[in-house]
Amino acid sequence: MNPIISENLSRVAPSATMAVTQTAREMKAAGIDVIGLGAGEPDFDTPDHIKAAAIKAIEEGETNYTNVDGIPELKAAICDKFKRDNDLNYAAAQINVSPGGKPVLFNALMATLNKGDEVIVPAPCWVSYPEMVKLCGGTPVIIPCDMASGFKLTPVQLEAAITPQTRWLMLNSPSNPTGAAYSFADLKALSEVLLRHPQVMILTDDIYEHLVYDGFEFATIAQVEPELFDRTLTMNGLSKAYAMTGWRIGYAGGPEWLIKAMAKVMSQSTSNPSSISQWAGVTALNGPHDFIAERNIAFAARRNAVVAGLNASQGISCAVPDGAFYVYPDCGALIGKTSAAGHKIATDTDFATALLKESHVAVVPGGAFHGSPNFRISYATSMEQLEEACARIQDFCHRLR
Repeated sequence: MNPIISENLSRVAPSATMAVTQTAREMKAAGIDVIGLGAGEPDFDTPDHIKAAAIKAIEEGETNYTNVDGIPELKAAICDKFKRDNDLNYAAAQINVSPGGKPVLFNALMATLNKGDEVIVPAPCWVSYPEMVKLCGGTPVIIPCDMASGFKLTPVQLEAAITPQTRWLMLNSPSNPTGAAYSFADLKALSEVLLRHPQVMILTDDIYEHLVYDGFEFATIAQVEPELFDRTLTMNGLSKAYAMTGWRIGYAGGPEWLIKAMAKVMSQSTSNPSSISQWAGVTALNGPHDFIAERNIAFAARRNAVVAGLNASQGISCAVPDGAFYVYPDCGALIGKTSAAGHKIATDTDFATALLKESHVAVVPGGAFHGSPNFRISYATSMEQLEEACARIQDFCHRLR
């Protein structure tokens, strides 16, 4: 029989970041010396005290089903985290725990979107935001934000994008893919627009909260404007700062009606996150946290080296990001050139493809993030690998004609 795919799924594109990572893996398996800079995960290991907590949970038999959206102990730790780090007061009934940050976002959209509902997505944006909106039956409204604005949505752009059909605004700070972060003042200006449109909810993805540099002070929108507290879902997780990508724990604080609706989605889909990961999460959130600052020193040094290396490449311009572990250089000056092997560079995808084939460096083209002509590099790898990658990129660009 012919395969039958749902209408919603047919609207969705596969993840470009995962595709790049898989291609790099396949080339490495074939014996090619590929430097993969596409993956969005820390190269550091999960701290030992968190691993020990997971082992203890196993030994103590904490291996059964739990409450659908999180054990009470983890919800309490999340409430404490929000109060400690963000001055946000949530009760346990306002907390959701899901098997990863992505399910938090998906469950919220699935619980609230109807056909015709619009979701404002500033771009460049994480590849999954627009696709999740489409998968849940909504319509993503993608707003381009360029390097001149620091890759950030302006109040004028936000005001112009809101319609009677607008259901959500999605914010990500610091950002994947650009590393740009919204300051307190930036968020306050956006809040003034949102206060005029009470039908719009805010979904803020704060997963890179602790990965900020050069004294940048992180803020989240419900903290900046308390009147938006009941309209905001504040999402976070353990993947990035705690180097726990494989443990699959994401969480959020939001209005109780939304948290209940998200739990209802989970009850008929994933059910609870891993019980063992949840107990490890309790220890992660309750501390100690000194390793985060130590690792940020390494991330900042890598960032600086990569920005310098890219800006030394002919035809590439790279801004210094505030946080996360990505840079998002502009390769527009290379469009129209031809590589040494004869590949025509008509788009950033062509650039990334030729770079991988000829110089064996894997990056993600900007088109995947709705922001061209750029590409994303993850500097969550060793300084040695990053320096070699930059040398290869410089050589590749130098040989373009």
